[in-house]
Amino acid sequence: MRAVSVAEKQQSLVELFGGIPDPQEKLSAIVEWSKRIPRLPASARTQEHRVPGCVSPVWVTLQSLPNSTFRVQADAESPVVRALVCALAHVYDEAEANDIVNTEPTLLDELGLAATLSFTRRNGLLAVRQRIRESVRATTGS
Repeated sequence: MRAVSVAEKQQSLVELFGGIPDPQEKLSAIVEWSKRIPRLPASARTQEHRVPGCVSPVWVTLQSLPNSTFRVQADAESPVVRALVCALAHVYDEAEANDIVNTEPTLLDELGLAATLSFTRRNGLLAVRQRIRESVRATTGS
């Protein structure tokens, strides 16, 4: 079974939310979508999994799967931040290591949301992306 690529996952979310013209309504729809994603258990909400550089507490976990892919999960206290980090984690979840390391997220740009985010939120998302990339590299030795 072939892993779904990061590009394919991003495209599916662009198709899901791209038809909503207003950026605030689009962001609200992503928040509602993220409510269906299970929260990380308290045991994963540790300092080890917390992402430095995020103003709101954000946690990211990665688990190596048998088929050379990774389970990527994220959570945050703030509903909007949670929606954004869950979307980012969703894009990388169950992708192959090389795809995770080498494919930058374009989802927020394609949805027209990147320009509407505050500097601190953009920096926080960059920190989450960096954590995901570095965790995969550490696990695979690449």
